[in-house]
Amino acid sequence: MKGKQYVRPMPANWWLQKQPYTVFMLREFTALFVAGYAIFLIVMVYQALQGPDAFNAFVAGLKSPVSIVLHLLVLLMTAYHSVTWFNSMAKGVVLWRGEERVSDATIIASGYVLWLLASVVVAGIALAVRG
Repeated sequence: MKGKQYVRPMPANWWLQKQPYTVFMLREFTALFVAGYAIFLIVMVYQALQGPDAFNAFVAGLKSPVSIVLHLLVLLMTAYHSVTWFNSMAKGVVLWRGEERVSDATIIASGYVLWLLASVVVAGIALAVRG
């Protein structure tokens, strides 16, 4: 006969007990904003495919104060998500240069450099298309 298995109680605020847990959970929470903005972009493309009138009405709705505040909130959340992701890269990526391990700072910096380069390329494309 097998006895009852012990299940250790876990408080709902376990992730507030240690700072690394809190940072991790906040990063996971901000992923919802990243996903929500991806859905927003899909809707925007759909509106663009419906014709100029539908797209112009959609864009007009984006000029409301509520939309501007939401976009600023999403910007803050995605920036936090990105920064915490790049700062945690060194924990998941171990690179070796010969017998020497590449430093955590180099791995983290490479993520930021690639982020900056991708941002410049996207901004360049956007400016080229617009102008």
